[in-house]
Formats: sequence, C-alpha cells, structure tokens
Amino acid sequence: MSVIKKQRVTKLQSEYVKQHERNEVSASRRRKLLIRRLAMFFVLASVISYFMISTLISQASSLEEIKVEQQQLNEELAGLKKKEMILKEEIVKLNDDEYIAKLARKDYFLSEEGEVIFNISEEKEEKASE
Repeated sequence: MSVIKKQRVTKLQSEYVKQHERNEVSASRRRKLLIRRLAMFFVLASVISYFMISTLISQASSLEEIKVEQQQLNEELAGLKKKEMILKEEIVKLNDDEYIAKLARKDYFLSEEGEVIFNISEEKEEKASE
C-alpha cells in the first residue's frame, strides 16, 4: 500500500476541451502580463516617488538656508537703520554752531580766549572710574 499507483486518464479530444485549454493558456498569459505590468508600474512609481521625495528634501533644506540668510540680513538691516538714525542726528547736530565748537574743542584741542585745556590720559580715567 505504500506504493502510489499512477492512474492513467485519457483526455477527451473534443472541441470543447481544446477550447477550454486555449482559454486557460490565454488566461494564464493575461495573468502573467498583468503581473509584469503591475511590477513595472510599481517600479516606475517607486522611482518617481524617490525623485520627488529627494527633490522635496533638497528644496526644504535650501529653503531653511534661505530663511537663515534672510534672518541675518534682517538683523543687519536693523543695525544699518539704527546707524542711519544716528548719522541723521549727527547731521542735525552739525548744523548747530555750539555743537561744532564743542566738538572742535574736544577732538582738536582748540580753545576759546582765556580757556586752558588739560589733557588727561585715558588710562588714568579708566583707573579712576574703577
């Protein structure tokens, strides 16, 4: 009983059986083609997805760099505006004769009649302020 008996069955050679076999072969081919098309579609979709994601990541990093640069430039702009305000105030002050006289006495050691200028070194001023 351990021996498996092979049964021999003869196939019918009718037109119906032949048509059924052709339909099975045709269905098998269609399934294989469908699987191949789906595989190619998924490969193509994967490649396109990879390129889209890599582009997205590179654009995000580029955008982040641009934002950092913009922030730095905004800070620089604020500093320049502050400097501009100081310079405009200086222009207004330079139109005043008393300010010009004070500036000339301070920077160029010019004096009025009867005025004595004492030059105190900056080191002594620093020591005295400490």
